[in-house]
Amino acid sequence: MTRATIQLTETIRMTKKTYRLDDIAARLGGKVMGDGSVAIDQISTLDAATSSQISFLTNSKYRTQLAHTKAGALILSAADADATELPRIISDNPYAYFAKVSALLNPLPQAPRGIHANAVVAASADIAATASIAATAVIGEGAIIGEHSVIGEGCVIGERVRIGSYVRMYPRVVVYHDCVIGDRLIAHSGVVIGADGFGIAMDGDHWIKIPQIGRVVIGNDVEIGANTTIDRGALSDTVIENGVKMDNQIQIAHNVHVGAHTAIAGCVGIAGSAVIGKYCRIGGSAGILGHLQIADNVEIASFSLIGKSIREAGSYAAIYPFSKTEEWRKNAVHLRHLDDLVGRIKTLEKQVKTLQGEAP
Repeated sequence: MTRATIQLTETIRMTKKTYRLDDIAARLGGKVMGDGSVAIDQISTLDAATSSQISFLTNSKYRTQLAHTKAGALILSAADADATELPRIISDNPYAYFAKVSALLNPLPQAPRGIHANAVVAASADIAATASIAATAVIGEGAIIGEHSVIGEGCVIGERVRIGSYVRMYPRVVVYHDCVIGDRLIAHSGVVIGADGFGIAMDGDHWIKIPQIGRVVIGNDVEIGANTTIDRGALSDTVIENGVKMDNQIQIAHNVHVGAHTAIAGCVGIAGSAVIGKYCRIGGSAGILGHLQIADNVEIASFSLIGKSIREAGSYAAIYPFSKTEEWRKNAVHLRHLDDLVGRIKTLEKQVKTLQGEAP
């Protein structure tokens, strides 16, 4: 390790903010048990934590790890409160509490206010004085960017786009014209908001494009993962409601409506005009066909293909069970002839009833 690296590491260590356990509970709630004066500067796992770090237990079956952890403090549920003598915060939801503590100990770096000299900003754009526009960002005519929002390197904000406050766009996010974005959006690199939906019509022997004249409208507190695409509406808007969380590489087609606080894992594809309810959870690589309705509080398993509307809350899966290749091939052959087998069984049932002297 070079002298410069050692000095940098030491500087980071010295400037890292620490919190007493009592201070954390005062900010985030929870009950402190044990020494509330212990100083915490980071969060870690039970097996890797050091004396200046706090760890957490979310599943009681791992309680035995508490005996070996070197953590300075813990986040526990009431059920595990007496499982250790280490300083601890008792919470109704240790996993959510861990997330809050991690955010407290690892705040996003502050971006410099103002417009970088190498940004390209239209004269008619309205940019709040507290906003940060990085080098090589492009801001179109009539765009509005709210207080404390950060537009990263290489981002392109189209004409008449409206962006709220405390938005953070990482490098190379693109927002097409006229889209509307609420407060506290997080958009990771490569996100594209408002590209044309897949609208085409056959005219004789060739396709013609259907203009996509709707917008994308995004609520508050939404997060969008890297390389996710959200298409603009064909006529009406594509809508993402408040609190929606999306993973990487998701495709949201035109006129889709995603209800508030729904979470969507990576590589999900949602076809045009589907309506997803509130508080849904959609597993990775699931597919939802167009024009379907998904009720509130629906959970869809990973790799499921949803081909009809879901009208009731609950957990749904559409996955062909995995097995050894030879077994899978045999079952697939039977599946191809399933309709014929059902017909033959019905015929046999009728013949059995006839032999038994029953009416068919």
